[in-house]
Amino acid sequence: MTQVSAAMIKDLRGKTGAGMMDCKKALQEAEGDIEAAVDWLRTKGLAAAAKKAGRVAAEGLVAVVAEGNRGVVVEVNSETDFVARNDQFQAFARTIAALVLATGNGDIEALQAQPYPEEDRSVGEELTHMIATIGENMSLRRAVTLSVDEGVVTSYVHAAIAPGLGRIGVLVALESSGDQAQLSALAKQLAMHVAAAAPQSVSVDDLDQDAVERERAVLTEQARDSGKPEEIIAKMVEGRLRKFYQDVVLTEQTWVIDGESKVAAVLAQAGKDLGTPVKVAGFVRYVLGEGIEREESDFAAEVAAQVSA
Repeated sequence: MTQVSAAMIKDLRGKTGAGMMDCKKALQEAEGDIEAAVDWLRTKGLAAAAKKAGRVAAEGLVAVVAEGNRGVVVEVNSETDFVARNDQFQAFARTIAALVLATGNGDIEALQAQPYPEEDRSVGEELTHMIATIGENMSLRRAVTLSVDEGVVTSYVHAAIAPGLGRIGVLVALESSGDQAQLSALAKQLAMHVAAAAPQSVSVDDLDQDAVERERAVLTEQARDSGKPEEIIAKMVEGRLRKFYQDVVLTEQTWVIDGESKVAAVLAQAGKDLGTPVKVAGFVRYVLGEGIEREESDFAAEVAAQVSA
């Protein structure tokens, strides 16, 4: 086999932008011929995909699937909402969700190394192939599983553009020995509630204590501005913390279905109706593109640049 030097790999990477290992393989296949290696990368779509890798991909799809006592939610990103309506892209998102459900492993690195169904390539290679074919940067951003030993896991998609695909995906896991059909109906309502109310935790005890202390510090400084005595300030802070919990803790929130009950009361009543306790074991809420820094584009400048080009 032809010896491939680091300098040759660097040269090919400079010409194509492809990954180091892809460049090494291309040079080996081309027996050290740089131009032939460029053609090999272009044939595989790797050079074209690499050129798109630096572009922000904050659109795409959230895919959810739930079966019995387990479920999965994944996010696959693209550059534009238009691609999210592409049948090939939608099929890819569904396949990824099914793979994660089958393996129970949401680790992205491990997922990319898995064989892609009905194709002679891995998940990562299939993603590269799609980038080259569709012409946009894409990424397999995150995936998570949720399960219970006894109970149900139910999914909900808000702003769905196809079954199980949309911009907000939610999973809710209920732990109970009660009737599965009734549990599933309640879990569906809870998933809709989570989509709308965006809780941060199931209970007060589950909240990030650092976040609670930061909130307490802010509320304390605000209360001190009133000039009241410290003992009054302490009571004011505790009262405002209760309001904070009502905003961010699932069981403390007002039930969006009736606008009156607390979620904790809804769960307690469900337990009475089913004759056995009902507990929210966990939830997941994915919002498409959350946390991704999007580039602000100047459309007029882009048009002007194209006209002057």
